Amino acid sequence: MDLNHIFLFLAVVSSLLVLARAWRPGQPYRGWRTAALIVLAISCVSWIFLRSAAGYIGGIAWFALLLLPAIGLRKMTEFAAEGDYKSAARFGTTLQILHPSAELRDQVQLFRHLESHQNRPVAFRTAPIAGRVRHSQLRTTSAVLALILLNVVAFLFEISAGDLNDPEVLHRVGALEPYAVVVQGEYWRLFTALFLHGGFTHLLFNIFALYILGPPLERSIGTLRFAVCYLVSGLASSAGVVGLTVLGFVQVAQLVGASGCIMGIVGAWAGFLLRHRHAPQAKQRLGNVVMIIVIQVAFDLSTPQVSMAAHLCGLVAGFFLGLLLAPRRIAHAT
Repeated sequence: MDLNHIFLFLAVVSSLLVLARAWRPGQPYRGWRTAALIVLAISCVSWIFLRSAAGYIGGIAWFALLLLPAIGLRKMTEFAAEGDYKSAARFGTTLQILHPSAELRDQVQLFRHLESHQNRPVAFRTAPIAGRVRHSQLRTTSAVLALILLNVVAFLFEISAGDLNDPEVLHRVGALEPYAVVVQGEYWRLFTALFLHGGFTHLLFNIFALYILGPPLERSIGTLRFAVCYLVSGLASSAGVVGLTVLGFVQVAQLVGASGCIMGIVGAWAGFLLRHRHAPQAKQRLGNVVMIIVIQVAFDLSTPQVSMAAHLCGLVAGFFLGLLLAPRRIAHAT
């Protein structure tokens, strides 16, 4: 995978999304607008004058000015929710170096004010409760954790088999090859290819996407149905690529990766939210999912190394599965 292209795409698209959100009526996020404009300007200037490294330069700017502040603000909010206003203020003060916005400065002043009027025993009692909530959420995503582990174990097996850039090595470990499936009857490749990757970066991106998108859906529909959705979407992705190759719509290629499964999760989210569109915040979340799909399609069109057919087949399969899914039943104590 071309990391320079990936990071450039990420820096530009992320900046445009931040600008689109920050310029909505009633949104006072001037600091984010400024940071996004700086990242966009650095990326564009780098692409004009130093195209071979533009992605890395833009990626560094995106990481420092957008990603790190976003992660830091989330951590600062967690401190505040636990009643640890001192740590929240200290964290916010550090973040001002990367994100010197008026909104952040006001938040730091608020946390310092709350700290000075804080009832410390209450704060210490509330922190463990928040911690228990986070741990209980992790325990409810066993399918996501198991799938991440399976992908990592499969990748270690790939490394032990040889060079991942060697097509023969990928053939031996189970890459998807339409000719081998149709002519030689090696249907198991439809499944094994879902847990193989072409490199560490490929694995990292898919695991990160699964970690972000998977837990909320698993908590909504249940562990078993999430696992079925993931695997069925992946198999539909593999089978779709084979079918489209036989029909001549796509070129014969050797494919590996969990991207079809990940897009199945995105599709399942879309179908699930569409079915339950009258639920609170469903329409807003559906809009976010549609935005993810648009970004993925744009990335596929600009990146010839990826299989758009596999992504779309997984997306469609996940969407129809999502239409059938109902929220997980929660047992009530009597």
